[in-house]
Amino acid sequence: MTASQRVIVNTIAQYTRTIINVCLSLYSTRLILSILGQTDYGIYSVVAGVVAMLSFVTSALTTTTQRFLSYHHGKKDPDKIKLVFGNSILLHIFIGCGVALVLGILGKWVTHDFLNINPDRQTAALYVYFAAIAMLLLTFINAPIRALFVARENIVYASIIDIVDGVLRLVIAIILSYITCDQLITYSSLLVGISIINLLAFAIYAMRKYPEFHMPRLKEFDKTYVKDLSNFAGWTIYSAGCIIARNQGIAVVLNIVYGTIINSAYGIALQVSGAVQFVSTSILQAMNPQIMKAEGAGERSKMLRLCEYESKYAFLLLSMVAVPLIAEMDTILQLWLKQVPEHAVMFCRFILIAALCDQITVGLTSANQAIGKIKTYSLIFYSMKLLVVLIGWICLKKGLPVTSIMWCYVIIEFTTSLVRIPLMKHIADINIRAFCKNVFMRIIVPCIVMVAICYLSTTHLRMSYRIIVTAILSCCTGGIAIWFTALGSEEKVYIKTLLQRIKH
Repeated sequence: MTASQRVIVNTIAQYTRTIINVCLSLYSTRLILSILGQTDYGIYSVVAGVVAMLSFVTSALTTTTQRFLSYHHGKKDPDKIKLVFGNSILLHIFIGCGVALVLGILGKWVTHDFLNINPDRQTAALYVYFAAIAMLLLTFINAPIRALFVARENIVYASIIDIVDGVLRLVIAIILSYITCDQLITYSSLLVGISIINLLAFAIYAMRKYPEFHMPRLKEFDKTYVKDLSNFAGWTIYSAGCIIARNQGIAVVLNIVYGTIINSAYGIALQVSGAVQFVSTSILQAMNPQIMKAEGAGERSKMLRLCEYESKYAFLLLSMVAVPLIAEMDTILQLWLKQVPEHAVMFCRFILIAALCDQITVGLTSANQAIGKIKTYSLIFYSMKLLVVLIGWICLKKGLPVTSIMWCYVIIEFTTSLVRIPLMKHIADINIRAFCKNVFMRIIVPCIVMVAICYLSTTHLRMSYRIIVTAILSCCTGGIAIWFTALGSEEKVYIKTLLQRIKH
């Protein structure tokens, strides 16, 4: 399988996984809520949520491990690949145990004093808390193994395991209705069991297929590699922390100025954005290993070309979903929520527009990760994103309408997206003119076409289920515009070849 074919196969696998798991999750959540009841489900959500806040750390560590593994795969140095993997496992176990120990010490204080939980359910809440810690520790251990699958570009197997995970959660929801003992404690225990199965599924397959997989000994500990991994992971965690601080900072500012009611509208917008972001995330995960490998092999020009493709594909794929959603957002929220909170439509539209702005140059973040010089990039790029909290606070305190903070959000996202270009000119000496030609000039026409079609549909059509017509028209015309204006000759040849193979 060629590199281009692998990108498409992996992207399709992730799309399929996400769609199936979203459907399974929605139904499972409905069943669990009805079985546990609002009180016990609320206990699980708030207690497990305290631990789940640290999940972004495991995500950053996975990104770090995948970068170093892919980089050394590009160098074709099996000894260093094995050394990197071994030290990554040791680092994850050390950090995971440290985090679990600290959280465990705080357990009784969190469930009995910090959180507002009825005294008769505090014992169950403490059990849920320790079960969540166990799942977090298993996630830490599993993170480098998952990173190995991404580095090996075996997204298909990882997607299958994730789908099985979703199915097992649905099975648990069904089984739970037949259990007479404490259902909250049973539910938490079964989720820990799923995490163990998940870890074993990845570990056993990797043990049999990948020679670099092994359980390391302490004598393999290498200060140089651990230092490099820790440094990269530290700045990756800082970057993820800035995004979380920005999102929660906006929520706090809105809460202080307008009260809790407006937070429900903003929370819905974040949910919609998270549900849509998988479109661009899929292409990033599919292409990033090849970008890292190209840099590891010393093929800087190929790496930068792949980053241009990544920016273009990520924006176009997201726009095909986001543009019709933005146009029909009021209808979508009415169908979904029935009673739509005030400002929810506005928040959703602005956050999706901001996401599109970020995707324009998103491939340059992958280029920076491949090169490994992330300190300056993270400090400048991600720190700028936090400005929306300060500027938005000032705007609202000056008496400007609530839309002002969202305008700040979009403007800062667009500005930081453009800031990536001079940053990467300094770090990687990218050709700015070539990047603008191959990315900006390629996405303008399809974007204008989709926006125009959605505008005409929402302003001129008065019919039931107009949302379906808008989506179909937008995707079809957008797809045609992408074919004729966004794709190069080599990309068209490959797609034609792929379609012919599918046909036969």
